[in-house]
Amino acid sequence: MLVVAKAPVAGLAKTRLARDVGFERAAELAAASLLDTLRASAEAVGVASCHLALTGDLRAAARSDDLASALAGWTVHKQRGPDFASRLAHAHLSMPADRAVVQIGMDTPQLCAADLVSAGDLTGEHDAVLGPALDGGWWVLAMRDPGRSAGLATVPMSSPTTYDDTWRALEHAGLRVGPTSELRDVDTVEDAEAVAHQAPDTEFARAWRDR
Repeated sequence: MLVVAKAPVAGLAKTRLARDVGFERAAELAAASLLDTLRASAEAVGVASCHLALTGDLRAAARSDDLASALAGWTVHKQRGPDFASRLAHAHLSMPADRAVVQIGMDTPQLCAADLVSAGDLTGEHDAVLGPALDGGWWVLAMRDPGRSAGLATVPMSSPTTYDDTWRALEHAGLRVGPTSELRDVDTVEDAEAVAHQAPDTEFARAWRDR
């Protein structure tokens, strides 16, 4: 498992959502979402096989103590690169080349371990597996060989065509690409309400209800 995430620091995390709920509140929600993501990842493969590629300072983050506890046993890497696409490619390239990698972000707190295991299992049939998000991006990328992920650095991220652009970049690299299930990213108040309703027992849903 590879989680690519930003430390949930007020003013830096969930900035679109912060326009409606405030910077401190957005950071708390981002922290809850990250905690759900870490939990699902650990349940899927065990902490010894979990990696976090991080940008930002967790010591300044909301719920920093909870995050530190959740990351016990994880391997944590610092993100490298001038933009998110480059940092994403570097994160994959830093992973062991002899094992498939399932990579996610921190914007889908409703995911469960079974979603991650299913994406990983599909690498038996495909070189890469991509899960679409409702906003045109993607929520998961599973790679049979993470060493073949350099093309990710060329993909425009955070756009309505990121999923399609990523699919094409992977195919251009000679990879056989397959899909997995669709999930909804949390970027707006509408997203947050829908995801909290869908997964009411998550840290994210509890944080959303406490507003």
